[in-house]
Amino acid sequence: MKYLISHKTTYTYYEPVSLCHNIARLVPRNTERQFCRNVTVKIEPEPDTINEYKDFFGNKIIYFSIEQEHAQLTVHVRSEIESIEPVAVGAQGRQPGGAGIGGVSGTQEGVEDPAEIRQFIFATPMTAVSQEVLDYARVSFPPGRPVLEAATDLMHRIYRDFEFKSGYTTISTPLSVLLKERKGVCQDFAHLAIACVRSVGLPARYVSGYIETVSPAGVERLIGVDASHAWFSVYIPLLGWVDFDPTNNVLPSIQHITIGWGRDYADIAPLNGIILSSGSHGLGVSVDVKREV
Repeated sequence: MKYLISHKTTYTYYEPVSLCHNIARLVPRNTERQFCRNVTVKIEPEPDTINEYKDFFGNKIIYFSIEQEHAQLTVHVRSEIESIEPVAVGAQGRQPGGAGIGGVSGTQEGVEDPAEIRQFIFATPMTAVSQEVLDYARVSFPPGRPVLEAATDLMHRIYRDFEFKSGYTTISTPLSVLLKERKGVCQDFAHLAIACVRSVGLPARYVSGYIETVSPAGVERLIGVDASHAWFSVYIPLLGWVDFDPTNNVLPSIQHITIGWGRDYADIAPLNGIILSSGSHGLGVSVDVKREV
């Protein structure tokens, strides 16, 4: 399947900005199930400095600075993606047809250096482990249960137990509030799942990307109303990294497009930076994930 992705971010400043330094993580990376064929990046005003590199996790980074006075900043990234269906695996780590629970889809990233895997075991401020988190995790991870089966159950429970409510939380809302209120968005659900997996000593990482949305029959698809998405991934021996989307209660498929991953949202935030200005700003984001026929 081929997709055309358009991600446009616009900052409108209420006071002129004389200098800004920014890091954009908006270029999808290549994986075993997706290939980024072409990318165009348009930044206005035109940057005085721009560099591209990969970060510690292998994500594609665009650094740029603007050293002229401006009242608005626009970053528009267009990507062409070719995506293939992930390989199906058995819920106990076996290929379909073997013993155990029926087949599910996952993302296999191959064998990695153990040191690279271990860095995803430790808690971060956004995935802090507490007794409440551990208690929630233990329901899905009793002793002796296969990891894939346990992680799948955790995904199902988060989907059932929590209501998706845009605007109810922010990226700084702690898990204690999420567990109390039982409302949040995809970033919250991914952070909770990661904290649960790490609380039992297993590696989990935060995945940022997009998901194709399909309009109901007879309803015209609106352009630019899609959004960034987030899910979590668990490293399972013999299988590699397997992705789980608790917001939609599915294992990511061909409709999920990965930008990159890290320990939590802070490692893979789409756009952040610093500005020299005395005023505040407004933010507008337009995302479109279009299937190419």
